[in-house]
Amino acid sequence: MTSTAQAPTPGVPTAHPDHLGHVIFIAAAAAMGGFLFGYDSSVINGAVEAIRDRYDIGSAALAQVIAIALIGCAIGAATAGRIADRIGRIRCMQIAAGLFTVSAVGSALPFALWDLALWRIIGGFAIGMASVIGPAYIAEVAPPAYRGRLGSFQQAAIVVGIAISQLVNWGLLNAAGGDQRGKLMGLEAWQVMLGVMVVPAVLYGLLSFAIPESPRFLVSVGKRERAKEILEEVEGKDVDFDARIAEIEHAMHREEKSSFKDLLGGSFFFKPIVWIGIGLSVFQQFVGINVAFYYSSTLWQSVGVDPTQSFFYSFTTSIINIIGTVIAMIFVDRIGRKPLALIGSAGMVVGLALEAWAFSSPLVDGKLPATQGWVALVAAHVFVLFFALSWGVVVWVFLGEMFPNRIRAAALGVAASAQWIANWAITASFPSLADWNLSGTYVIYAVFAALSIPFVLKFVKETKGKSLEEMG
Repeated sequence: MTSTAQAPTPGVPTAHPDHLGHVIFIAAAAAMGGFLFGYDSSVINGAVEAIRDRYDIGSAALAQVIAIALIGCAIGAATAGRIADRIGRIRCMQIAAGLFTVSAVGSALPFALWDLALWRIIGGFAIGMASVIGPAYIAEVAPPAYRGRLGSFQQAAIVVGIAISQLVNWGLLNAAGGDQRGKLMGLEAWQVMLGVMVVPAVLYGLLSFAIPESPRFLVSVGKRERAKEILEEVEGKDVDFDARIAEIEHAMHREEKSSFKDLLGGSFFFKPIVWIGIGLSVFQQFVGINVAFYYSSTLWQSVGVDPTQSFFYSFTTSIINIIGTVIAMIFVDRIGRKPLALIGSAGMVVGLALEAWAFSSPLVDGKLPATQGWVALVAAHVFVLFFALSWGVVVWVFLGEMFPNRIRAAALGVAASAQWIANWAITASFPSLADWNLSGTYVIYAVFAALSIPFVLKFVKETKGKSLEEMG
């Protein structure tokens, strides 16, 4: 990044350009957990119909196998903050990498449906850990003036992981002759799809040894000199490091007794700021975004698209997801988090409403009529684009920034857990809802997208340009 980068916010420490390359590497390495998050959560898209066929199960049971990983996600997200506070952010990343590896091997070689579900829970626990540790670590290491863009690395890595998983699935499906249960390397194609995740899981583990521990964690365990060294690495030499350490120590002192109890208060159990974080997490999922990544191949096949083409459409949707995320990364520190969220909500309402209209048409010879088919396909891409350039990025940035220091770790864990529970609710309900009324299902998602607009306008405050210590 050159001197043409965004001008620093007055009074906020920034990084000298010479240090930005190193900071970007650190953020990208930490965001590898996000890549695995995206890869592991969406790779199942390529195995849905094969699992249904191999184990001869209906929509309700299938949904539970697909969604059960999200229970592990919720547990991992709820506990990751405490684990990281005890043993450090880097050790937490290494544990997650190990769990991703074990999950990939087990999922590729299941004995029965029950242990496939078990391996998915283990993978889900790792995803939940990565969902908390990635943004928290990046927020703690990144200079404030660049924190929005560096924080968005997490979502960028997630969407790249989703896209790569769909590309790998498409390639493996073609190699197996278009049959998810076709033989490939002595296994069925869907098993190979799930097993390939071993490669990025091992890479994540290796990268975790190449990045420094969070200065805030080091200060919390009394390693002030090492914390200064790392701050110099990421913020340059033109900073009063004694003042920065004192600022962090003051914030950490206020966090010392941080616990779930500190989140309680107000008229409705939690403090208002915690409810706002929960609300952001729930709205992010209740628009139905993960239906596009867990079930898109099945969805397109249900309206008459052949399997190979449906996998290709899943991949193109993932590319649109990347494009939207890049747009968000460019603008999140320029126009702010809140305006992006509002723009995205409006666009999602349009996309989801058009999908609902298209899917309301009766099938002709097992397919949507040509006009409705094209509208459904374009609208699906419009929906994903507007989600990616807004809620996909800004929610993670908000959750890393919005809470006061004294409750940040606990509040982030609760909000992330709420996100996974909401994700589970959408994922587990979609097959049965689609069997009931596919168009009606998309109307429900469109309503939640519309409701997110007044929620953001009334309750969400901008965090652009503020240091973490200013939040409380």
